[in-house]
Amino acid sequence: MLDKLTQKFSDAFRFIAGKSQITERNIDDAVEAIKMALLEADVNLRVVRRFVNSTVEEAKGEKVLRSVDPGQQFIKIVHDKLVSFLGGSGGEGLKLKGPDTISTVLMLGLQGSGKTTSSAKLALRLKKEGRKPLLAACDLIRPAAVEQLSVLGSQIDVPVYKEEGAKDPVAVFKGALSLAKKNLYDTLIIDTTGRLQIDEIMMAELIRLKDAAKPDELLLVADSMTGQSAVDIAKTFDEKIGLSGVVLTKFDSDTRGGAALSLKTVTGKALKFVGTGEKPEDFEPFYPERIAGRILGMGDVVSLVEKAQEVIDQKEAIELQKKMEKETFTLDDWLNQLRSVKKMGSLQKMLEMIPGMAGQISEDDINKEDFKHQEAILSSMTAKERNNHLIIGPSRRSRIAKGSGTSVAEVGRLIKKFEKMRTMMKKMTKMGKNPQALQQMMGGRM
Repeated sequence: MLDKLTQKFSDAFRFIAGKSQITERNIDDAVEAIKMALLEADVNLRVVRRFVNSTVEEAKGEKVLRSVDPGQQFIKIVHDKLVSFLGGSGGEGLKLKGPDTISTVLMLGLQGSGKTTSSAKLALRLKKEGRKPLLAACDLIRPAAVEQLSVLGSQIDVPVYKEEGAKDPVAVFKGALSLAKKNLYDTLIIDTTGRLQIDEIMMAELIRLKDAAKPDELLLVADSMTGQSAVDIAKTFDEKIGLSGVVLTKFDSDTRGGAALSLKTVTGKALKFVGTGEKPEDFEPFYPERIAGRILGMGDVVSLVEKAQEVIDQKEAIELQKKMEKETFTLDDWLNQLRSVKKMGSLQKMLEMIPGMAGQISEDDINKEDFKHQEAILSSMTAKERNNHLIIGPSRRSRIAKGSGTSVAEVGRLIKKFEKMRTMMKKMTKMGKNPQALQQMMGGRM
């Protein structure tokens, strides 16, 4: 995610990093490198000029040139500018009504942008937040659009309103609204028609639907991989229909970031959500400050913690800590932890959220086979064996190896690794409560 941009910014900061004093020439060199990074990222030229001019003006002030750590002060200025250009310090969520009335969300976009998939992803996110969504299949032009939404709805257990042989999307919307009122759904998400390119017929139909629905949110779904084209499309949709925000799909594959960095400045509309994968849950609110941190290699610990909280129960975490302290952590606990990590998504994405790790580790550096083998071995054990690894003798190891498609040696290595890990866990939990012991282990002063 934005890997190229992160690397380019890191290269730019080398002009001023670690220097006790920096000159206007150092700043000019760093800013020129940032300018080239933004242009290569396909950021709108007007946005680049505004970004560069405002950064230079502030960076050449007395506050930076005479500060104790001018390099860090410069990076802070760049960070703050990035946050501002991405949309401000806080993410802009949806402006929906209370649960006692129906909120309507109109999903707009061209064919192939991911509009139907994003409609389902948004429904799942709102459902997890406690709302009761209903999806309306109003894309009556694209072949199989209604069927696709129906399949996605069944996957996330969200109902889809559709009418066989329907020709008028406004009539379908009215039917969906009637069903929503009868069954007390509080959010109606409307998947609308799209074309391969913007045309007057499509716009006229969308305006009719907008006038009938009077939506609380009009969200444009655009493909982030198309760069400035996504920004141009957003600008046109806003001028013709009016938008309340934008959803960028394929954000996990976007190594440049031009669309995200240009949208707010060019259109004035907030980027509200990003699609970060193919799974229904791969759909995240867009937080400018967090994304700016990732671009500059500062990580995104807040998002990492939130992902962990989604899959790890608080009571289970406390119980796990007690087991670590008493060295009663079992192979069964290890298997549960492996599965929890898998639920959090791509390991590379998680590593990118850790400060200093962005761009340092590629997908190729992560040995996914090790995780698969570990899970296979642990799954091939009986519950009794996982709860007491000491009973796993030669015959049991042979059976586990056959059941997991691995070797006896691999089973043995996993058990040794587990024993070593369990001992280390016990030491670390004790040292967490004993600063002096931790100090001795680290061999330094606290």
